[in-house]
Amino acid sequence: MSLESVYLFGTCLIDAYYPEAGLAAVQLLEKCGLKVVYPQEQTCCGQPPFNSGFPRQSVAIAKKTIAMFSREELPVIVPSASCAGMIKRHYPSLMHDDSIWHQRAQGLAERTCELIDFLLDRLPFDQLKQAPRQVVALHQSCSALRETDSAKNWRTLLERMPNVEARLPQYAEECCGFGGTFSIKSPQVSLAMTADKCEHLMNTGANTIVSGDCGCLLSLSGYARQHKRHFEAQHLACFIAQQFEQVNTL
Repeated sequence: MSLESVYLFGTCLIDAYYPEAGLAAVQLLEKCGLKVVYPQEQTCCGQPPFNSGFPRQSVAIAKKTIAMFSREELPVIVPSASCAGMIKRHYPSLMHDDSIWHQRAQGLAERTCELIDFLLDRLPFDQLKQAPRQVVALHQSCSALRETDSAKNWRTLLERMPNVEARLPQYAEECCGFGGTFSIKSPQVSLAMTADKCEHLMNTGANTIVSGDCGCLLSLSGYARQHKRHFEAQHLACFIAQQFEQVNTL
């Protein structure tokens, strides 16, 4: 049976800081011929309390999310490797003491997919042959590298775009310093890591930095503004959607 509809899990940071990334995700999914179902009552994935050592609070949020996205057996698409990783890897372990909820969590985990992973073999890249040439620096988030294993598909997708050159910075697998609550608990260490990552990204010669995690983009762009470093930081969904829009206007 062909796939017709998908859920979109919007994430807190997209809701609060990068709504354009959520809209771009919808645009790209619709370009693949899919209907996007967006439950309006969705909230956080529970990662902040989980990372801060509050499992009881994390379980309460996780149960609400599991119930909400289990009304229909649809794929759940997440434009964030960190939130996708939370659902796929940590929800089942949070429910290990409750066999019913563990089974439900496992079911959701199996239906959950990071956005770029999902789009990789579905987007019509041949339409981009006339797109203007773009050079971007790709920041691979820790979650994409170590939890969802999405980073390789971030690179592959950019390589499939005919006129895009994606450059990796030196020490490409090092953290940008955001790390969720880590940046609050250890701000000076976080700042030093962000400064290093910004320098390495800018040393690629690209004026645009792309990534699939908004936390990283928030950290990098905030540092750049404060230190008057000039580059554009975009979510991958926004960058990809922009390329299709440019072709449509030629």
